[in-house]
Amino acid sequence: MSTPSSTRDPRRWWILIVLCLSSLVLVVDGMALTVAVPSMTGDLHATTQDTQWILDSYVLVFAGLLLTSGSLGDRFGRRKVMVVGLLLFGAASLAATFCTDPGQVIAVRIAMGVGGALIMPSTLSILITVFDEDERGRAMAAWGSVSMLGLVGSPVLGGVLIDHFSWHSIFLINVPVVALAVLAALTLMPESRGPWQKPDPLGAVLSAAGMTALVWWIIEIPQHGAFGGRSLVTLAVAVLALGGFVVWENVTSAPMVPLALFRHRNFSGGSLSLTLVQIGNGGLLLVLTQYLQFVLGYSPLKAGLAFVPLAVAALIGNGAGAGLAAKLGHRVLILTGMLVMASSFALLTTVGAGTGFTVPAVALGLLGLGAGLAMPAAVGALMGTIPPEQAGVGSALNDTIQQAGTALGIAILGSLLAHGFAAEMPAGAPEQAKQSIGGALATAQGDPGLIATARGAFTSAMSTTFTISAIGVLAAALLATLVMRDRKSGDHGPGAPEQAPDPAEAEVQPVA
Repeated sequence: MSTPSSTRDPRRWWILIVLCLSSLVLVVDGMALTVAVPSMTGDLHATTQDTQWILDSYVLVFAGLLLTSGSLGDRFGRRKVMVVGLLLFGAASLAATFCTDPGQVIAVRIAMGVGGALIMPSTLSILITVFDEDERGRAMAAWGSVSMLGLVGSPVLGGVLIDHFSWHSIFLINVPVVALAVLAALTLMPESRGPWQKPDPLGAVLSAAGMTALVWWIIEIPQHGAFGGRSLVTLAVAVLALGGFVVWENVTSAPMVPLALFRHRNFSGGSLSLTLVQIGNGGLLLVLTQYLQFVLGYSPLKAGLAFVPLAVAALIGNGAGAGLAAKLGHRVLILTGMLVMASSFALLTTVGAGTGFTVPAVALGLLGLGAGLAMPAAVGALMGTIPPEQAGVGSALNDTIQQAGTALGIAILGSLLAHGFAAEMPAGAPEQAKQSIGGALATAQGDPGLIATARGAFTSAMSTTFTISAIGVLAAALLATLVMRDRKSGDHGPGAPEQAPDPAEAEVQPVA
């Protein structure tokens, strides 16, 4: 049953503007930083693993703290937690403008990850509680469209700033956006809370420790192997911590994650599908940015403009998906979108050192279109199983799934790229040249033979990583098709808990 118009918050569309601004700051930072990676790497003398940690440290902290953040928002106020996160994110961004070595950037990115973890769950939980089922689709489409606009504009803006100033300026642009979002939140947004939830400190520690150890293990594989020495110890910590987290969440009286949610076909299928897709997508921008600048010789600005086909196509797919979801159902959109995404990765496997940009541009357009169709549908199906009483932890769980997949994707594909590049380089090449294409070009000093070899080695390794990405997205499409189900007429959504749930849904109770 839809909520009557008379009970709708009259400020709900103003509230949506605040939520869009808060999400926009995270999108702008992530995309602009991706464009800045090559110039940052050279200026800081960062290794390939330093670069991975600059990206992974943020995502890892973000993913590890999301569940705790969702509970804090439900308990102490979602607006309050979001504003605290924005202030921390802005302060860390300002501090980043003074960084001079990779360690300092990693430390700042960790602080930004904490701020981002406080921001993101609040935005989605407020959205799904403020908008009823009739308007929620339009609100989520608008929310997603603003993110797509940020996806279009931030690489170009980042490229302009790097060309005219330095990579430090990409962090400075966060500060005015944060200030505007905080002012809008305090002026326009009312406070909202969920039911009081008992804290779960052990669950928070186990989940954060397990994810940290898991991604650390993957990143260290190129240097130390998968099961040798300290890698085996790190893997053991990951398995024990994550296994302990699952056991603890099943026995504690107040779990941070209500695991009964995974008994829903749409929740479990959507979660696993999103994880596989994000693993496939995780290293895409990192890999392609290096291809554009190191292989094709693009400037940071031109590299930023190269991602416009991805963002524009995603915007089109997102708009089309919002209209088609009611007619076709989530499952058809997810399957169609993921198959289009898989075809884009397959096309990228054909890219070589002399291919140019035409093929990558077409592939990016296909990827954006597929993601625009599939991702909102998958999130919508997943969130449709969560009662409003658990909006905070439910939205945090959705964010955790996607961010964990992104972290694993960056780690896995980044490690594959580094290992493949080193394997393709000649045995007699300088050691620095084997570590990364940036190191190879710096070492070459005008040697055309070494430059050509490095570019060929990079594109060969890049092809392997995109093959893995295509396989991951195809697996996600198959899983979504087999596991997920479209809602039938009369099924309840997250905004209508009073309707009769099915047997599985009856086991999902509000957190005490």
